Amino acid sequence: MISIEFSAEDKKALDYERYHHPHPRVQRKMEALWLKSQDLKHQEICRLAGISKGTLCSYLKEYQQGGIEKLKEINFYKPESELVQHTSTIEEYFRQHPPASIKEAMAKIEELSGIKRSETQVEQFLKSIGMKCRKVGMLPAKADPEKQAEFKEEKLKPVLEEAKTGSKKVFFVDAAHFVLAPFLGYLWSFCRLFIQAPAGRKRFNVLGALDAITHELITVTNDGYINALSVCDLLKKLRHLHPDIPITLILDNARYQKCKIVWALAASLEIELLYLPAYSPNLNLIERLWKFVKKQCLYSKYYADFDSFKTAITDCLDHTHDTHKEALDSLLTLNFQTFDEVEKVQFVTL
Repeated sequence: MISIEFSAEDKKALDYERYHHPHPRVQRKMEALWLKSQDLKHQEICRLAGISKGTLCSYLKEYQQGGIEKLKEINFYKPESELVQHTSTIEEYFRQHPPASIKEAMAKIEELSGIKRSETQVEQFLKSIGMKCRKVGMLPAKADPEKQAEFKEEKLKPVLEEAKTGSKKVFFVDAAHFVLAPFLGYLWSFCRLFIQAPAGRKRFNVLGALDAITHELITVTNDGYINALSVCDLLKKLRHLHPDIPITLILDNARYQKCKIVWALAASLEIELLYLPAYSPNLNLIERLWKFVKKQCLYSKYYADFDSFKTAITDCLDHTHDTHKEALDSLLTLNFQTFDEVEKVQFVTL
């Protein structure tokens, strides 16, 4: 048994630190040494502190080497991958040439570093340097990041701040054209599944206005075409529902939304029309709703006729305030990404 003489000052310090030190491992060391200072046998100390005899001996040796300050040192053994020393080289390469698969990453890492690792190890390493599998987005050829950023700061944010206070209603407007055709997606299945393709190419058109704050959805629908008269019907609906409050619409530059008949009616109804910069779907909140609808009721689903197809879409849109509210509230946040905030690559090696 290791014999140690404890001063009254050390006993007091051990008693204090076993409860008050911020790290639990140090607390356990202090507890073990305090019990030792109370002349308990090693077997009893190990039982009370929940440690092995070897661990207790290492604690005692630390105390003999440097006292209480030595006990406060925390030295975890954390094995380090050999790939770490090649991190900068690998990261620099993958920023310019993102791999399409873990196998491709494995081969390139072995080529760059001379180190071969399994798929699991490579995946863990990529995650450790901040990489993960992300869907590649499309940057419209004619999008102007500077105009988008300017619109976002000088026009969009001010009206949204008014909407948050309740002094104004702000709606994001856009049309979706749902074509009766197979929407293929991914399913967990025991074999590859096939969906019957419906006959014809009928489409269900929805012109929607999405409240930026409440996510209330107002729609005008038809089976033909969305035109200026459809936009006028939507304007009248909005003013009828909200007769005594200023209304601003955020909309794109579609011709049927940007014409004299629409301007004249909007002016008479005192509705402000705020047009997005060209090629800016990323700034239109309702675009996220259309994607949600497709995923929710169209992908990998078969509809035998046009009526059941329309019913599925209509039911989904009618329940944005109840059944789908939780999912949409997290999806339809007022965070907008502009293209000057994204990393661009000229090509991806496939």
